[in-house]
Amino acid sequence: MNRAARIGLTLATVLAAGAGGYWAGHRDLALPDPSWLRAVPWLESAGILPASAGRAQTGPVIYYRDPDGQPFYSAVPKKTADGRDFLAVHADEDVSFEEEPANREAAAAPANDGAKRVLYYRNPMGLPDTSPTPKKDPMGMDYIPVYEDEDGSSVKVAPGKLQRTGVRTEAVAERVIVNPVRVPGTVQLDERRVTVVATRSDAFINTVASVTTGDRIAKGQALLQLYSPEIAAAGAQFLTDLNSGGRDGALGGARQRLENLGVPPEAIAEIERTRKVPLSMTWRAPRDGIVLQRNAVEGMKAAPGDVLFRIADISTVWVVADVPEYQLGAVKVGATAVIRLRSRRGETFTGRVALIYPQVATDTRTTKVRIEILNPDGILLPDMYADVEIASGSGSQVVAVPDNAVIDTGSRQVVIVDKGDGRFEPRQVQVGQQGGGFTEIRSGIAAGDKIVVAANFLIDAESNLKAALDGMTSAEATP
Repeated sequence: MNRAARIGLTLATVLAAGAGGYWAGHRDLALPDPSWLRAVPWLESAGILPASAGRAQTGPVIYYRDPDGQPFYSAVPKKTADGRDFLAVHADEDVSFEEEPANREAAAAPANDGAKRVLYYRNPMGLPDTSPTPKKDPMGMDYIPVYEDEDGSSVKVAPGKLQRTGVRTEAVAERVIVNPVRVPGTVQLDERRVTVVATRSDAFINTVASVTTGDRIAKGQALLQLYSPEIAAAGAQFLTDLNSGGRDGALGGARQRLENLGVPPEAIAEIERTRKVPLSMTWRAPRDGIVLQRNAVEGMKAAPGDVLFRIADISTVWVVADVPEYQLGAVKVGATAVIRLRSRRGETFTGRVALIYPQVATDTRTTKVRIEILNPDGILLPDMYADVEIASGSGSQVVAVPDNAVIDTGSRQVVIVDKGDGRFEPRQVQVGQQGGGFTEIRSGIAAGDKIVVAANFLIDAESNLKAALDGMTSAEATP
């Protein structure tokens, strides 16, 4: 007889017994103990009824039956009318139609090939509670075994849960972190490239060249002609010394007096060549540049020190940026800066930080930073507004991870390390600079380590990461 036929016959037998029991129970007739089914020898051999001979009843109690074999059953302990207890029916006594393993005890034992030894069991909710033996918490959840080859600070997540939560990992690499400091700035003249044209004695302006404010001029270009009685007297003395073949000392003194009055060297050379003192001296541009200021007017009298022209060389200019105090530590002398003019969209200019001013403005809490930029085409003009982007960082490669890979608890920073086979370990790290979506890691992990870069907060929430984090600062409670 095959197994299907046996099961069908058994079902018919049980149904017949149940119907008879129901009929007898309503007529107060006694029936024998339903254990008479064990008299059918092939039921036990087929695995339909568990073999009970020589084995103690084990497993949980699933219901209670009448001690006299009456078809009366109860889900809770109960007594008969004459005070006797109902008999407990265990799980291994009940009729089962499922195939059971040949060795029930081996199947019930936890799978352990001897390579791993359970050290203790920890609370499944991350509470600081352990047990030396298997245990359930008040909610009925099994305590989680901790094996001898596992780190007590690591957690294990099932592969299915990893897929559902979207956990993503990647290897730690070295990279250059650049964190630009973006601040406003203005274009200013290089103070070292500004020249003033003035006289050192009283003078009268005879003629002025046709140059105006904003014009570009070249070095040596004539600017004005002036007459100065004091210069004329010094020139006459110099000519007298030349014509009389004066001693070197006397000749040198007369020349020095002309130089002290600001007479250009070419004018002195002209007197020496022509042996004649001109009525008007020509003043020329001392450098290339643009005219910032013109105060000379024909016929005017100029006192010593009066500014006649102000000329600036704009081939190199400064961009002075206002850097907030809290960002000042990221700016270094020599750092590259990119300048964008608000009047010339799409164009960029590159310079380097030349100086950080040693003062913080009390009203704005900013510090001025000077950036030198070449301006050969003269596009950058004084007082232009500019957007400044200063690169910060050491410029060398450092161990870095994506910003979202770092869990900042406020008092410490943690990175989740993937140890393989669904095991994760929280590792405390020391962070450095940030920029470009990456954070420098100065200690805690090394290049090549595999870390969680996405959904790490879900591991924290669903895998009892809190208990593992606590284990990093305090020793795990041992049984």
